[in-house]
Amino acid sequence: MVLDIYLKKRRWKILLFLAAIIIGIASLKYTNWLTDKLSQEERKKVELWAEAIKRLASDEITTETDISLIEMISNQNTSIPLIVTNADDSIMIHANISFTPARQNEILTRELKKMKAQNPPIEIFISENIKQFLYYRESYLLRNLRLFPIVQLLVIFLFIGVAYLAFSASRSAEQNQVWVGMSKETAHQLGTPISSLMAWVELLRLQKNDPAIVGELENDIQRLEKITERFSKIGSKPELLHTDMEMVIRSTLEYLKRRSSGKIKYEFHTDGTNKWEVPLNEALFSWVIENLCKNAMDAMNGEGTITISLKEKENNVIVDLSDTGKGLHKSQFKTIFQPGYSTKKRGWGLGLSLAKRIVENYHKGKIFIKESEINKGTTFRILLKKNA
Repeated sequence: MVLDIYLKKRRWKILLFLAAIIIGIASLKYTNWLTDKLSQEERKKVELWAEAIKRLASDEITTETDISLIEMISNQNTSIPLIVTNADDSIMIHANISFTPARQNEILTRELKKMKAQNPPIEIFISENIKQFLYYRESYLLRNLRLFPIVQLLVIFLFIGVAYLAFSASRSAEQNQVWVGMSKETAHQLGTPISSLMAWVELLRLQKNDPAIVGELENDIQRLEKITERFSKIGSKPELLHTDMEMVIRSTLEYLKRRSSGKIKYEFHTDGTNKWEVPLNEALFSWVIENLCKNAMDAMNGEGTITISLKEKENNVIVDLSDTGKGLHKSQFKTIFQPGYSTKKRGWGLGLSLAKRIVENYHKGKIFIKESEINKGTTFRILLKKNA
């Protein structure tokens, strides 16, 4: 069962993403509407400019006022690039196109090609036998306006990304503080009952009680001391010593075998020729294997096979831990390592999160789900450097 906190968190992420999309689409539609309107206005200006050119070339002008008006119309276009050609496609007039004298022909020819591709020409009938063609393309301002929604979308998503990273960093820092505080307090609280239990064991031994029972009690006290040591190391940099990983795994499995159902079978495979010495904190890495095994037991409902294989690839030691449980969907491959995520009705959902923290934060390794198939099982993989 996924805890409500993760359902809410995922819901907020989706809502935030949808809000960004809606804002982006609304901005895109409005900007497209606006640019279409401006494009129509530019077309009208160019048509008016074409009409002015036609009047200037004709005999229809009768007064100086008409000439001034036409010249004013011609001079008002300072932003729309345009070219006027004759029927043979020779360039006669151009406006609002920048070039150097040496590249005039090259630039004008290239601009004319772009204009032909962008807008249909406006025909200017100078006389019955003379016809000219006015080509134009959008002004610099209009072209930039069309890019505005894309820039706006990028800014929106950049803002969401930065906000998400800041939120994640803040949440991670808070989680670290909670982890450290909870771990230190747990280690402190366990200290008193462990001391008391040790005294009771000594009393039982003095009273000549069954040595087997006293021995088992001592083993459990040692186990509690190891757990206390694990919790005390959370939040501080653990000491990594070159340790035989095979020995650590076998020791952990022996402990689990004595305290798990006989319906759980354990298999451990290694070629037996390598020395599996890796920089490890034995207490913490043993905790990782234990948590993965307990997770596997829950996935198999207390009946099945847990298989651990140990192999080497280049400078990495690879630990694969497989179960024959119910398996996972791909959507769970990452969320299963999050604190509070659990598929059980009971439990805090901290085991796999602790395992990930120990492997990646303390041992600078990697832990992930290698593969999983529904109703067939899951394989976790741990990668550790031999010379970290």
